[in-house]
Amino acid sequence: MLAHEWDKRPDCKDILDKFNKSQIGIGAFGTVLKVRNKKDHNIYAIKIQKLNEYQKSNATKEGNNLLRVQSEYVVKYYDSWREGNCIYIQMELCSQSLRDILEIKPQVFGRQIGHPMDCVEYFISCEIFRQILESVQYLHEYNPQIIHRDLKPENILIKSSVRNGRFFKLCDFGLATIHEKRINYKTTHKHTSDIGDLRYQAPEVGRGKKYGHTSDIYSLALIGDELFDFMIFNFTQDN
Repeated sequence: MLAHEWDKRPDCKDILDKFNKSQIGIGAFGTVLKVRNKKDHNIYAIKIQKLNEYQKSNATKEGNNLLRVQSEYVVKYYDSWREGNCIYIQMELCSQSLRDILEIKPQVFGRQIGHPMDCVEYFISCEIFRQILESVQYLHEYNPQIIHRDLKPENILIKSSVRNGRFFKLCDFGLATIHEKRINYKTTHKHTSDIGDLRYQAPEVGRGKKYGHTSDIYSLALIGDELFDFMIFNFTQDN
């Protein structure tokens, strides 16, 4: 649903009333509801995000980006609409994120953090990382190329019921940017100071320098560090 179509929508509260709702997550950037459509009884997720003044001018960006990249590598998008200072994005429900897996994986395999993995945990970690890499590769090979710019474990979701063996999907395209490689290899688009996770941000992005798709590769390296428990990077709240 594009921005110019919002004016044709019925009242957004009426739209949300089509669903039975329960809250399944809340964070710095909004709330996620698990909803069931009262007519077709299908289950979805609806993300509700409050918008600041800068974000209001880009309110349709995530929905439009998700429309552009409908594929098995990305969380399926159904609809979006805006009400007051909030944007609502309806998408497929995914049960967990990679962050949830990272927090329980050592305990599941009976391993102390920082200790070597056994072959089973290592194999499973390799398969997880392979699916993540293929998802990012899809964005980078898309024409025109898409740079996600906010890759982190919280934005890699897990679909519990699948037909093709692909469990891991990318989400949260609010910071994604379209990059035309034929014009210039690098773009000057960068995170604003109030959004994005600095822990996974490439140095050139944080410094306001030109960058390309390799900024996503930097984020992937940090995700891989956590997934394989290399402990090369040690994040704290201050750095």
